[in-house]
Amino acid sequence: MTSATEKVRQLAPHWAVMFVAMFVALAAVDRVVGGLGLAASLGLVLVIAFAYPFVVRALGVAPPVWQR
Repeated sequence: MTSATEKVRQLAPHWAVMFVAMFVALAAVDRVVGGLGLAASLGLVLVIAFAYPFVVRALGVAPPVWQR
């Protein structure tokens, strides 16, 4: 069993990368398209949030708590 502190230590870098990826994607879309509405921005953030773990697992750099 992994402690909560260990889980946070493993996941913190991935949360930071995901957070930056969301901001970069929102900025890029805003620059290309113009302004996005709230619903479209939220949709983009959710797509990144749900896709990120699958991409990280496929690349083989997932933290041990994400390994199944």
